[in-house]
Amino acid sequence: MATKQNSLIIGRQPLIEALQSGKGIDKILLQKNTSGDGIIMIRQIARDQNIPIQIVPVEKLNGLTRANHQGVLAFVARVQYMDLQQVIDHVVSNGELPLFLMLDGVTDVRNIGAIARSAVCCGAQAIIIPDKGVGALNEEAMKSSAGALEMIHICRVNSLLKAVDDLHLNGIKVFTSEMRAAENVFELPFNDPCCIIMGDEGKGVQPYLAKAADHFFKIPMATSFDSFNVSVATGIILYEAMKHRMKG
Repeated sequence: MATKQNSLIIGRQPLIEALQSGKGIDKILLQKNTSGDGIIMIRQIARDQNIPIQIVPVEKLNGLTRANHQGVLAFVARVQYMDLQQVIDHVVSNGELPLFLMLDGVTDVRNIGAIARSAVCCGAQAIIIPDKGVGALNEEAMKSSAGALEMIHICRVNSLLKAVDDLHLNGIKVFTSEMRAAENVFELPFNDPCCIIMGDEGKGVQPYLAKAADHFFKIPMATSFDSFNVSVATGIILYEAMKHRMKG
């Protein structure tokens, strides 16, 4: 059964039916050492749909519901996750110039919500997130986005590096920030199809991912103060992209 209050799907068969119907799932919790009917199928479908599975003690599940969970519980997604290639095809077929975001290690849901809000305001069509290591698109993220998370394509992938490869295969350039970069944000070729990678405020974009980027850029600052908040930085970058494209 699904509970409206907690947006949960409880039990093996209800979860299998939800997965097979394509219902958006944020995360699946499996009781440690659980096995038997349906578990292999749940694992397989979750793998195919890039849905993260977390192994937890039975006490965790019991703390979330009093119902007979059969060692299985899932959180219903507030957004419908999309396939990256399908989104690319859709954007291009609509005659739009791709402007995508990729979030690498951004865990604060309020930042994610604010990023989505800027993305919609500036004409970005999609946000690419990994299936693990990113903040949940929950009620708080929705509130912070002022509804923007429901107005933009969200692509969840199991490998950001493979997603970069897919972007390149579709002629989409990838930009990432680096404080020591020679190129300024306003010098980027935003009139090309592009995707901007935004990383964790502490660690930045992971090196293996940054290495695959086509352009490294910095946002110039008037002082030597630390850096911009990630959502503020994203807004600045997206506004530059919008400005370039409005000028043609």
